[in-house]
Amino acid sequence: MEQFDWEQLTPGQREEVERQLAVIRRGTVEIVPEEELKWKVAESVVTGRPLKVKIGLDPSSPDIHIGHTVALQKLRQFQDLGHEIQLVIGDFTGMIGDPTGKSETRKQLSREEVIRNAKTYREQISKILDPDRMSVYYNSEWLGALTFADVVKLASSVTVARMLERDDFSKRYHGGQPIHIHEFFYPLMQGYDSVALETDIELGGTDQKFNLLMGRTLQKEYGKRLQIAIMMPLLEGLDGVQKMSKSLGNYIGIDEEPNNMYGKAMSVPDELMLKYFELATDLSNEELDALREGLADGRVHPRDAKMRLAYTFVRMYHGEEAARAAERHFVTVFQHRALPDDIEEKRIPADWLDNGRIRLTRLLVELGLAPSGGEARRSMQQGAVRLNEEKVTDVMFEYVPADGDVIQVGKRKFVKIRVD
Repeated sequence: MEQFDWEQLTPGQREEVERQLAVIRRGTVEIVPEEELKWKVAESVVTGRPLKVKIGLDPSSPDIHIGHTVALQKLRQFQDLGHEIQLVIGDFTGMIGDPTGKSETRKQLSREEVIRNAKTYREQISKILDPDRMSVYYNSEWLGALTFADVVKLASSVTVARMLERDDFSKRYHGGQPIHIHEFFYPLMQGYDSVALETDIELGGTDQKFNLLMGRTLQKEYGKRLQIAIMMPLLEGLDGVQKMSKSLGNYIGIDEEPNNMYGKAMSVPDELMLKYFELATDLSNEELDALREGLADGRVHPRDAKMRLAYTFVRMYHGEEAARAAERHFVTVFQHRALPDDIEEKRIPADWLDNGRIRLTRLLVELGLAPSGGEARRSMQQGAVRLNEEKVTDVMFEYVPADGDVIQVGKRKFVKIRVD
């Protein structure tokens, strides 16, 4: 790209470029190529033209957790710097499924599933991004219009050897596992999105590097200006080891109710606190630096920092009032070891009882405190069930319910009983 003579920029323009670069670099793993990013930002500052910053979303799952928000928080920073966000819903690519990191061919989604998931994605993403400052695209707009001749031209841009440079494809090929031809088209289609939208910068996780660089390859092939690829780290989950994932149960969902979200955040390992703050919250660079220094010199206790993290998450997704209430709940239940004031009440109908009694395992399921009888028994055996603050471990235990009884499962589930 044409580069500006740095010396020709005014001091104010140079200061603004450096300010933006400091925000953009925060938390990134790799920027390819970083020198071009400087000139793109400089060009934007001088001309006033916002950069087009893209992220592609493959709506294979309708729920977003904190790990997913790492790239979205970076996009919000770009929004706050005045740049244009291109949110690409992969309704066309989603019907193939991203093979990244997969050891076998993914099940293809129906168009109805993709559209349903995409609608939920848009609603959840609007909790992070300003919907008035982003353009939402469905890549079927341009991919669906390609003729077979267009597809042949697209495929001729990349060799099979290049495709097999991808670690997951290479492992499957050398392991004798099948790779279907349509899977090669996923990175080609993601790259073509950048051609169609003339994207300046594309964001993704470190596992998306091959796909992001494909955008540069195809933009060059089609005579477009080349995009910058920015790779964000993958966020470890609450276990501190594995990538945050719903299937592993080590996640914090952005739609979780406030008390649950706060309690989960308090279980983030101490050594990951700053990473969570840096990648998944809206704290400014200055606030982050002050927090890092406070933890290093002992002025900030790790417990207080973690409570700030939990409060911040609830504030971001549920508002200040909910965050204050969740903090009060946590202090009452976990620090003072007292029952919360706002326990949900549920009624026990008479037909649940046998001679006025009911087995506690069944009651846990009926009240929604356990998903199944087996899970109810496990919770009791593990000492996670309390009746009126007394631990109950006998899975055969039956009792006569009375108004005002409080049943607790784990640290965050409470129900107060009313008997019909």
